[in-house]
Amino acid sequence: MRSGVIAQKVGMTRVFTEAGEHIPVTVLKLGNCQVVGHRTTEKNGYTALQLGAGTRKSVYLPKAERGQFAVAKVEPKRKVAEFRVSEDALIPVGAEIQADHFVVGQYVDVTGTSIGKGYAGGMKRWNFGGLRATHGVSVSHRSIGSTGGRQDPGKTFKNKKMPGHMGVDRITTLNLRVVQTDVERGLLLIEGAVPGSKGGWITVRDAVKKPLPKDAVKPGKFKLAGGAEKAAAPEAAAPEATAGEGA
Repeated sequence: MRSGVIAQKVGMTRVFTEAGEHIPVTVLKLGNCQVVGHRTTEKNGYTALQLGAGTRKSVYLPKAERGQFAVAKVEPKRKVAEFRVSEDALIPVGAEIQADHFVVGQYVDVTGTSIGKGYAGGMKRWNFGGLRATHGVSVSHRSIGSTGGRQDPGKTFKNKKMPGHMGVDRITTLNLRVVQTDVERGLLLIEGAVPGSKGGWITVRDAVKKPLPKDAVKPGKFKLAGGAEKAAAPEAAAPEATAGEGA
């Protein structure tokens, strides 16, 4: 099980295939996505990678968080998230995960926070049909109707779909296809819509309901902070110090 990445939603556009068909895509940017910590079975009871993305001034951080970034020798990050991984998929602390961590054609699961809609009625929030336009209905055409409170059961059950705050929910969209990757600019082009607003933080990881492509690198594509001389894989001789199998 490989690690995911933290990306920032840029917006939507479209790309054209060789046949002239257009594919709507969402552009995600990997803003210096680095490994800032490890979670191990011996110490924490589970195995995971802690990733950070974006930049943040250290003066606004609590002293404890500043100490964690200082121990990892990584600049303070705007967004931090954990990804459960297998023990053979740990990536060194300080390594920067690149956009070609995912291969073109691969399916991924994307998680984000949906756009807030404020206080919404039952028709907008839950797709209720509303009441009739006439035949005795007056001034309450968009109301939700009875909520079930008669002599039996004599109350409205919890979790009843009713008007209320809509949006700002954690949403995961499954099985979105990777259309393109741009390593130099750190861009991921994902087919279809991704939950969240422009500028929102998105987590992307391998799809759990689709097989991992054979050409996907394990434990992942990343660049070490120190350059080629600190490459984790012995065979890694590229200037980018990109680690591959067995890193």
